[in-house]
Amino acid sequence: MTELWLVRHGETDWNRLHRFMGQQDIPLNAEGLRQAAELADALRGQHFDAIFSSDLQRARQTAEVLAGAMRLPRCLDVRLREVHLGEWQGLTHADIQARFPAQWAERYADPLNFRPPGGETVAEMAARAFPAVDEIAAACPDSRVLLVSHGILLAALLCRARKLPLKEIYAQELDNAKPEIIFWPPASPDIPS
Repeated sequence: MTELWLVRHGETDWNRLHRFMGQQDIPLNAEGLRQAAELADALRGQHFDAIFSSDLQRARQTAEVLAGAMRLPRCLDVRLREVHLGEWQGLTHADIQARFPAQWAERYADPLNFRPPGGETVAEMAARAFPAVDEIAAACPDSRVLLVSHGILLAALLCRARKLPLKEIYAQELDNAKPEIIFWPPASPDIPS
């Protein structure tokens, strides 16, 4: 079983503004770079066998800071990208609630299958992310791996590892640059929706 240290990227300006990023390629802000450096310092002395990351800039920058401190190469994987939020990308929570009130309510009523206009569902994101993490675990058996990604994607991994239904995904989001440890593959990969 692989020990995964899940790390949500450091802060971006859009995080601060409560603006949905999805797959928009937004960089870390100064606070996000500080958070990544602080995490790298906190993890000194820990042994990791590999670092995997989403290829989006905010995750990639966070992983670069960690990889530099640990002298480990990092592997990028497009399948570790955040859920695609389509037309909602770039909008604030307040913008979406005002412009798409029915869809906003639907997002919470059926988080697994809700699709923002032009985006993907949580179920579709999980269908690409879970096999990617399965491959990482297969390539790094009995290892300790840092996995740097995004809020909703990491929440899906937490749901699976904790045997929670994916409909509880929004309650599992991690804070920026605060690691959470899980083991992969989970004892029972089948969880209720």
